[in-house]
Amino acid sequence: MTQTKIAVIGGSGIYDIDGLTGAEWVTVESPWGTPSDAILTGTLDGVEMAFLPRHGRGHVHSPTTVPYRANIDALKRLGCTDVISVSACGSFREAMAPGDFVIVDQFIDRTFAREKSFFGTGCVAHVSVAHPTCPRLGDACETAARDSGINVHRGGTYLAMEGPQFSTLAESKMYRDSWGADVIGMTNMPEAKLAREAELCYASVAMITDYDSWHPDHGEVDVTAIIATLMGNADKARTLVAGLPALLGETRAPCPHGCDRALEFAIMTQPDARDPAVMAKLDAIAARVI
Repeated sequence: MTQTKIAVIGGSGIYDIDGLTGAEWVTVESPWGTPSDAILTGTLDGVEMAFLPRHGRGHVHSPTTVPYRANIDALKRLGCTDVISVSACGSFREAMAPGDFVIVDQFIDRTFAREKSFFGTGCVAHVSVAHPTCPRLGDACETAARDSGINVHRGGTYLAMEGPQFSTLAESKMYRDSWGADVIGMTNMPEAKLAREAELCYASVAMITDYDSWHPDHGEVDVTAIIATLMGNADKARTLVAGLPALLGETRAPCPHGCDRALEFAIMTQPDARDPAVMAKLDAIAARVI
């Protein structure tokens, strides 16, 4: 058994969480750059928590410039075991309406301007992301949402686009009709991939703000309407997060789905061929296997 430490990565509209005992903003140094912001730490109902505003307080990072590697590395260095991503998104499904939440279980990664791995020349590794989210964490998020009275959908495919512009009508129709995506956002990739490399359980809670541009009755994305929905979603998200400690508990067994053992057989580079400088940067991410 290990001590549970829940990390929450907050998206647009969510820049802190309420009710933490011993709340303190701490600065974490990472060899992968400077994280988006300091990290709010404390305990909630006896469970250690860490909160990182993905875009930084004041929303200073665009989806492309979010320092994803530094963020995940910093959470790993803090001893986090479970990562809950909370992010705004658009919907491709009539039934998934603005104000609803979706517990995402699959991704289509259309980003292209971001560093997507901790590994590369000097230490090559390949992890599986066939199932990129943790069902155990997804269960907890679904239960917390339902207990809070949130209209939540379990399972959905998240199309991660580069942004920062929203979709064209042609793109929106293609993602919905041809590709079968359910929601669209700009930030869960490469975040989910990096969490898997860091052997962190990861769940994605997508908060719907709009119907993207495919819907004949809604037209193009209206930023004013998005912001109004965003504020309501942020309040719901805080309630959901408040319910997680009781569901996840103070201690945890090894992940039944193997998220915390993703690097078991992933590193391909032989020990004598590994670049010492690269290995030094992996001191937190791959500590269990190196």
